[in-house]
Amino acid sequence: MLIYTRDAQVRQIIYPALKGARCSHNRSMHTMKNLECSALFTDFYSLTMAQGYWKKNRNYRAVFEMFFRRSPFGSGYAVFAGLQTLLERLLAFSFSKDDIEYLDGLGLFEKAFTHSLKDFRFRGSLWAMDEGTVVFPQEPLIRIEGNLIECQLIEGMLLNTINFQSLIATKTARVYLASGKGSVMEFGLRRAQGPDGAMSATRASYIGGAMGTSNTLGGKDFGIPVLGTMAHAWVMAYPSEEEAFRAYAEIYPGRTVFLIDTYDTLKSGIQNAVKVGRELAARGQNFGIRLDSGDIHYLSVEVRKILDAEGFPGATITVSNDLDESIIQALTDAGAPVNTWGVGTRMVTGGEEAAFSGVYKLAARDDGAGNMIPVMKFSDNPEKTTNPGVKQVWRVKDASGMAVADVMSLDGGDVLEKGRRYAFWHPQADYRHFYHEISGGAEALLKLRIDKGGLVSELPPLGDIRSRAAAELDSLDPSYRRLLNPHVYKVAVTEKLRELKLALIKNYIGDL
Repeated sequence: MLIYTRDAQVRQIIYPALKGARCSHNRSMHTMKNLECSALFTDFYSLTMAQGYWKKNRNYRAVFEMFFRRSPFGSGYAVFAGLQTLLERLLAFSFSKDDIEYLDGLGLFEKAFTHSLKDFRFRGSLWAMDEGTVVFPQEPLIRIEGNLIECQLIEGMLLNTINFQSLIATKTARVYLASGKGSVMEFGLRRAQGPDGAMSATRASYIGGAMGTSNTLGGKDFGIPVLGTMAHAWVMAYPSEEEAFRAYAEIYPGRTVFLIDTYDTLKSGIQNAVKVGRELAARGQNFGIRLDSGDIHYLSVEVRKILDAEGFPGATITVSNDLDESIIQALTDAGAPVNTWGVGTRMVTGGEEAAFSGVYKLAARDDGAGNMIPVMKFSDNPEKTTNPGVKQVWRVKDASGMAVADVMSLDGGDVLEKGRRYAFWHPQADYRHFYHEISGGAEALLKLRIDKGGLVSELPPLGDIRSRAAAELDSLDPSYRRLLNPHVYKVAVTEKLRELKLALIKNYIGDL
């Protein structure tokens, strides 16, 4: 492996999350906004291939597709997130003067090539599903149409953006459903993977079902409700727990939540919360308590008993403490009287799942004579064999509007019609198929978002994306949404796409 550095100079990179920062491309400091718009935010092999296409005069038209190979967390679905972030980054994706100088200093690239990058902009087209759509393995979420150089250069940025946000949105959806569609707060800023990890996780968590965040900058930039009360430090900063609670209640009488586990939850914390709570009630104010340690089920039940006995049936209980969907579902199933769930580390990092399995593959290319031809990747591992050609994805629904299957077709070829009966084939196991008569219609999921380098429509508000995700989850049968051993949702290909794939396989094997 060849490793290229610039004069062996170590450059300190600082990433403050400043959403409004301009793309200054300053050498000593790259703000997060710089990172978003610099076309150096790409895998190095994309640049070496780009120079190869340029040098060999092979910058032909091409079509790439982004899909994922398996749903994370053993889930029966995933939530597509990060599209709006991707579109914004893609429109700003360019090489600055400093970027070009850096590439020149590596000694690998011809100056005529790097000079050609000075005016680089993405001028192709992008098709994608609606952000917030519930999605499944093997089907294209995004389709990129352009020349080979521009399609190749955006690969790393595209996958980085979509993979992480889709991972976190999926995790949050699982937490949200496990809570019985309850109130989930995202508390992950301090445990997220750096500033961009925190900001992206805040946005994706909101799409997945969180109703607010502790990330104040995320609240400002994305219009998400910001939430938070006190830490144990507030309680320990006062001579007594009662004084700490009273001081906080005086400052925030309409938003008082007491953290009651600093010393002893049942013998001290809840007793002082009730005492100060009476003073709030006398002024017509409600209050809540938060548990952040101990046996959450036992303590929440005991605290609820005390609150009810003392005449505070409206007092709320919030819990935190390294929660995830499995713990929350166990507490919910056990009847824990919890009103709000504060979830941090395991939601914004993905917990036990480190990454989303999204990939970016060539599906069609110009043959050099002006004809677009389908291509596919072959592999000894059937899961890594791709489906060829420029494709559309159809969501087939039953008469009640519930999702039945997703079907890939050749774009411009099959149009799935209501009332017709079709044979649909497994995308990998070519011998498996099923017949289905479409009773509720079929929707084409891939829609044009960027055409010839420009947006074709306004971007939706984040709240609308969040609402879409919730509606999409409701469109799935509960068997697909369960945490353990979910039913496998059908993803299939049409007869024409299957025939094309088999023909390419036959041609390839015949050449061996």
